[in-house]
Amino acid sequence: MWVQRLVEFTGWESSVHSVDWARVEGELQAPLPADFKELCEVFGGGTFCDSVSLLGDTEGVSFDFLDRWRVTVSVEGAGGSYPVYTPGGIGVVTWASTEWADEYCWLIDARRPGEYPILARDDGGEWCKFEMSTSEFLYRVLSDGNFKPFGIAQYGLDPTFLPARSVEGA
Repeated sequence: MWVQRLVEFTGWESSVHSVDWARVEGELQAPLPADFKELCEVFGGGTFCDSVSLLGDTEGVSFDFLDRWRVTVSVEGAGGSYPVYTPGGIGVVTWASTEWADEYCWLIDARRPGEYPILARDDGGEWCKFEMSTSEFLYRVLSDGNFKPFGIAQYGLDPTFLPARSVEGA
């Protein structure tokens, strides 16, 4: 339902992106949310409203979900109020970010598969927790100006989606 709302909001003509989820989840040693997989299969990776970058496309280096996670693990390790997720553990995995340095993550606990609270960090480093699906959160960020502090609709940005290949090829 929420993925379809994003398609309608952006006017995106859905294309099919094949992702080897068994490989991705095998490396993470944790399942990913079904609606995130659907988002990636419908949109791939790319940029919404010229501002929000969705990771997921395995063809574009800037939008590769798994590569970004690998780099984050190697650079950040397990520090801060929410450590970076490592296989079998508990921690955050980033699935999107904004041009304003906001980060959208899940708090993954390998012992609790199927639970994916969203942790969003603003450019000041403050974390907010949301109990909703990935696609609902993204839809609210893009379309609801009152979705504080992360709603971007208040800026009057065009409801667009640019796939990774267009963004990286520009």
